[in-house]
Amino acid sequence: MRERFWELPLDALMRDEWEALCDGCGRCCLHKLEDEDTGEIAETNVACKLLDTETARCKDYRHRKAFVPDCLRLTPALVKKVPWLPRTCAYKLRADGKPLPDWHHLLTGNRDAMIAAGVCVSGRVISEVDAGPLEHHITDWGI
Repeated sequence: MRERFWELPLDALMRDEWEALCDGCGRCCLHKLEDEDTGEIAETNVACKLLDTETARCKDYRHRKAFVPDCLRLTPALVKKVPWLPRTCAYKLRADGKPLPDWHHLLTGNRDAMIAAGVCVSGRVISEVDAGPLEHHITDWGI
């Protein structure tokens, strides 16, 4: 990967750089509810069945679409269109021309600062396998 590749425009990133840019917070892997009348998005603490709820990592990232057909594969174009990406998302920040947050693993060398900042969902979510009705799990992540 190129030095400081995360400062490049998203369209200029190579595949491995694109993947490395993800901060790994896990929030894109949580179920959301959309109000049919207003379009407002409500976040939940319910994770996709493939998300490891302790590490916030996908258990089968490479083959995830085979198990979860509606899993989104983010692209530079999609990042600009998806309204529910968290404001802390590295893809969203870079698409908007903003720098990565101080806690990002590409700046710190590990994911500990992200966890300390309360941005990661690890240990704070429940799997969809165990959750029950999503309406009972609406959450304000406050970040």
